[in-house]
Amino acid sequence: MGAPGGASSPADEAPSSRPGGGAAASPVPASHHDVLEEQYATLATVGLNGRPQLSTVCFLASADGIVRLSVNETRQKAKNMLADPKVSLHIADSAQPARYLELRGHASVQADDEYTFADVLGAKYGGLDLRKMDRPGERRTVVTIVVDRVRAVDMHRPGEIGSALGS
Repeated sequence: MGAPGGASSPADEAPSSRPGGGAAASPVPASHHDVLEEQYATLATVGLNGRPQLSTVCFLASADGIVRLSVNETRQKAKNMLADPKVSLHIADSAQPARYLELRGHASVQADDEYTFADVLGAKYGGLDLRKMDRPGERRTVVTIVVDRVRAVDMHRPGEIGSALGS
C-alpha cells in the first residue's frame, strides 16, 4: 500500500521478471491494459546535467506490454537516452487521471532510417506522417522501453494506491 497522499515507497514497486530471469512477456497487469491504448504519455529522461527532462510523446504498446516510441535523433530526449538510457514513462488514463501506469526501465535505441516504425506509429494517430516533423537530413530512431518496474496505480481504490505488479 502506498504512503498517504498517493505517494509510494520502494516497497510499492516490484521488478518485472519471469522465472529464470529476463523481462516478463507482459509486465502490465490486466487491470491497466486499457491504459496502454491512450494517445499520449510523458517520457522522463535524465538530462546531460543530471536533471530530469520531460516530454509528451506518441507511443505504441503491443499486447505483450512492449512500448515503442519514434524519436528524431536531434531532439534532446534522444541525446539524453543515448548518454544515459534510464527512462520512465507515465501514461495517465485520460478519463480518470488518478489511474495511471508508470513504466521504469531503460531505452534501447535503433535507427529507423526508412521510417518503417514511424509509419506504423503514425497510423495510430490517423495517418500522421512523422517525416513532416523532421528537417532534411534528420533521422528517426525507434526507442523500445525495456521495462524493469511497473507501477499500476488507481488512487480511487485505496488498497491499490502505488501497487506495483510484475513477479
